[in-house]
Amino acid sequence: MKAQENHIYPDSIKNEINAALEFFPQLNGVKITFKFKSDIKKSTMQAQPDFKSLLSPRSKRKYYIFISEKFKISGKEFKTINVPKDVMIGWIGHELGHILDYENRGTFNLIWFGIRYLYVENHIVEAERAADTFAVNQGMEDYILKTKNFILNHADIDKDYKKRIQRYYLSPEEIMEIVQDR
Repeated sequence: MKAQENHIYPDSIKNEINAALEFFPQLNGVKITFKFKSDIKKSTMQAQPDFKSLLSPRSKRKYYIFISEKFKISGKEFKTINVPKDVMIGWIGHELGHILDYENRGTFNLIWFGIRYLYVENHIVEAERAADTFAVNQGMEDYILKTKNFILNHADIDKDYKKRIQRYYLSPEEIMEIVQDR
């Protein structure tokens, strides 16, 4: 693991993390630890606050971005670090969009947000679309689009996973609308 000021990350994806972080200068002072995890349910990456840090002032919050070590395409496992660089940057940028969202929330609002995310499906849609929107508004649309296209146009990716992406996240057309309105 390498550390750069407030960001701790695996050396194997440092270039992708630093490329994504360049779009989020407002997160330079925010403590974020990027960690590989053996299994993340229904997802490739997951951003969340460190629970203990929620008891501290907002300026001292800490966050984790968990990255699944592998994902499945048509029953075969692939290492996440082997996806194309731009796709990885887009995935990380989406997670940084979540952290930017979390940074704008008070402690109780963030706890309530997490509870709703766990139990209310419509809230998942709202949260994931918000993270995409934050990333696109930071100028990451090319990377977010490459990630979406990688998933949606990859013939071997499970249809259920594609449906999940289409249901919960912004479509390429919606991303372009945000860019035009910016």
